[in-house]
Amino acid sequence: MLTWSEFYNQFSLQLNEQQQSAVQSVTGQVLLLAVPGSGKTTVLVTRLGYMIFCRGIAPEKILTVTYTVAATKDMSERFASRFGQDLADRLEFRTINGICARVIQYYGRKTGRTAFSLLTDEKRISAILSAIYQKTERVYPTEGDLKNVRTLITYIKNRMLDEKEIEALDETAEIQISAIYKEYCSHLRENQLMDYDDQMVYAYNMLRKIPWLLEYFQDQYPYICVDEAQDTSKIQHAIIALLASRTENLFMVGDEDQSIYGFRAAYPEALLEFEQHHPGAKVLLMEENFRSDANIVQAADCFIQKNTLRHEKHMRPSRSKQRDLREVSVANRKAQYSYLLKVAAGCTNQTAVLYRDHECALPLIDLLERNRIPYRMRNADMTFFTNRVVMDISNIIKLAADPQNTDLFLQVYYKLGTYLRKQDAHKIADISRKQKLSVWEAALQYGDLDGYVKGSISAIQTHMKHLLEEPAGRAIYRIVQYMGYQDYLTRNEIKDNKLDTLRILAALEESPIRLVERLSELQQIIKEKPPDYSCPFILSTIHASKGLEYDTVYLLDVIDGILPDQVLQNPRTAAKEELESYEEERRLFYVGITRAKNQLNVFTMKPQSSDFCDELFGRKVLKKPMEIPKRAATVNQLKIKREQPKTISDTAYQAFLEQLGVGMVVEHKRFGEGVITGMPKGKIRIAFEEGTKSFQARALAESGMLKL
Repeated sequence: MLTWSEFYNQFSLQLNEQQQSAVQSVTGQVLLLAVPGSGKTTVLVTRLGYMIFCRGIAPEKILTVTYTVAATKDMSERFASRFGQDLADRLEFRTINGICARVIQYYGRKTGRTAFSLLTDEKRISAILSAIYQKTERVYPTEGDLKNVRTLITYIKNRMLDEKEIEALDETAEIQISAIYKEYCSHLRENQLMDYDDQMVYAYNMLRKIPWLLEYFQDQYPYICVDEAQDTSKIQHAIIALLASRTENLFMVGDEDQSIYGFRAAYPEALLEFEQHHPGAKVLLMEENFRSDANIVQAADCFIQKNTLRHEKHMRPSRSKQRDLREVSVANRKAQYSYLLKVAAGCTNQTAVLYRDHECALPLIDLLERNRIPYRMRNADMTFFTNRVVMDISNIIKLAADPQNTDLFLQVYYKLGTYLRKQDAHKIADISRKQKLSVWEAALQYGDLDGYVKGSISAIQTHMKHLLEEPAGRAIYRIVQYMGYQDYLTRNEIKDNKLDTLRILAALEESPIRLVERLSELQQIIKEKPPDYSCPFILSTIHASKGLEYDTVYLLDVIDGILPDQVLQNPRTAAKEELESYEEERRLFYVGITRAKNQLNVFTMKPQSSDFCDELFGRKVLKKPMEIPKRAATVNQLKIKREQPKTISDTAYQAFLEQLGVGMVVEHKRFGEGVITGMPKGKIRIAFEEGTKSFQARALAESGMLKL
């Protein structure tokens, strides 16, 4: 065996004190908190070598748990390049599902029992869930609906929720997820199937209930190392805890400041409560960032220090200050894309455009394709095109062009201001098919409608005719504001944020029909676009960029309402659920910032506020709460109210509200003429030509910005 000095010199190591301490921590329970760019993978790989060469531990006795299959391959290759392929082949690098598969297979071999088949066919899973969704919700699910259901099912199983907790999700999920979940699980059991989440549930229960099975795997892996622990779910942590419970040689590596997968049931509480669950455990830090310019590191550290659900640590720079952070303030969202078009056209060094959701990049992709400028896209997502709001607008436009299409009519009539009952709509569709009339003519001929309903249908028919004759953007405005679609969204509490992206795409189309065609074209382009790994201009969500680094980074849409999704006005009085949701938003921004090596650029929009940018650039100081509340699991981003100072009397405020109503045309001194589309408690939503904006009612009353 080698001494530490011999090992260090033989393999030409270059480690700082914190890294050396982490490498030499082999026994007992250890939590290593590693800030972005601190050389985490280097330390993990070097520690494995130290365990083998200096501590005489057989490679087969060490289990390294990684978050993804790609990470297992990368770590194995990194180890092989430094310590040799022979030793790398003897080490165990596995995902948690890989471990669970071994548990289930071993139990089957020893008992002669046949395990359920692992269901890996995504099309089959979607078909099963689609049938259950139709039966439960009585509507045909979109791709986005199915994705949401899959996410919720994963959340339930990974968070180990009980029946009451599952039922409580029905309200926040806005679907009967408890019923869908129950029937989905029953279907799998009846057909002797399990999905990847079941694989973990079954393995956990087997290890917990069968002593000889647990003992076998504890003998197999007396040393366990867990990478990306902040992304590991509750059930995954429970499985690891069982495996490590005999020797307690558990080395857990992560950073709660980089936990951004709450929707996938990530459980950073395990890091925050590590010492509580493992008395006598050591907590080590790696705080030196080798990746980024000192200005980026210091700004990011200052920002994340204001979070409360974290360990006390500071990220410090290894590099010097070379370039200042840049705030790129533009007039509106569309201006971001024009700016980036020029950046892409002259791009020669590695440049990443990072954003919250895939749809944020669609207008940029549209521009790049029109101008034939190369780009590379990571983890494309198609759910925007099958989102209910996007499909509704497309179907309404298609119905305007083909008014005899009764299938389209039956999909959208109740989303427009027709005031038709379901039975009447189906009779009208029958008349249209039999007499080969437009659905509107059939409706006007149908005798069982009163004058008010016929008047509404006549108005919709006129709107349908006119929208085909105007630019695409104006057609969307007509559908939303004058044809009753906004009322439908408000009634059903459906978010209208997809409309902003649609309007930006529509601005480049001369007709609504061309917009529908362009959406189809973009869908095909994104679906079929081959990756060009040599292209330096990269588009990615922040989530997909985690663990990566880029020479230059542009952060899109850093405005209140997008990033962050909701603003927390007063952390001192916020409920723990509100604080958890908001702090994950802050972590998402922090992860985006720390992807940049040399230059960080952040887009903001002049008329809209940006709490994160105000804080990042020192224009706002956020105070921490007086005490850190306990974390609470939540699957829903909760809306957080702002506190408003009372500068007008309650009587004057009520008088102001009484003058307003949904459908009323008003004029805002900054945004121009608009239509009031909703007045939920304490707020007023107004649709302007450039998009819908939500105002705090009292603030609007006090500002005097609204002309009635």
